[in-house]
Amino acid sequence: MRNRFGQTIQLYLVEHRTLYLFTIVLFAMGIIFGTLIVNALAAEQKQELLSFLQYFFGSVSDQGIPETNQHFQQSFGQYLKTVAVMWVFGLSIIGLPVILLLLFLKGLIVGFTVGFLVNQLKWQGVTFSLAGVLPQNMLVVPALLIVGVAGISFSLRLIRTRLLTRQGQILPHFLSYTCISLAMLGVMTMAALFETFVSPHLMRYVLN
Repeated sequence: MRNRFGQTIQLYLVEHRTLYLFTIVLFAMGIIFGTLIVNALAAEQKQELLSFLQYFFGSVSDQGIPETNQHFQQSFGQYLKTVAVMWVFGLSIIGLPVILLLLFLKGLIVGFTVGFLVNQLKWQGVTFSLAGVLPQNMLVVPALLIVGVAGISFSLRLIRTRLLTRQGQILPHFLSYTCISLAMLGVMTMAALFETFVSPHLMRYVLN
């Protein structure tokens, strides 16, 4: 059974390798644009962001993240909304550009966050990025890419089966798409738990 499951995953990756390559490139472009935006910020904007960042660092260093349950609910809610939006737009033919835009924006946010930390704090920014930004995004980013590819694939299949050939069953692919989205939501739930209960300790260790 394990061999069959592994073969299924391998076939899925091979079938969608072009989409994965495209979305990874799109995400990387978002990261590049995010770092460019950091360099384009005015000195006053950088100072305001740095002041807020220093306040956040001081709060985390003293007491960690207060109201951890509330923080988890906010983090999980954000991931839930993102997956839900991508899932819904994947069900429509016109939603494909929105999925691509969301993936690009996620790359832009990651690129801006890491770029700003490194730009303002140098090596300390690199260390803080490795402790506070990278760990949860190692779960979130692949999960979003997988949901995005599944949504793009389903949207393209809708175009083929409903507009071009007008034949073929869509229900099995819908169920597969939904299961993939739910599974990746589970992965992002683990990321939210890590972000809430583990990352603050890592950040406190780096700051202290």
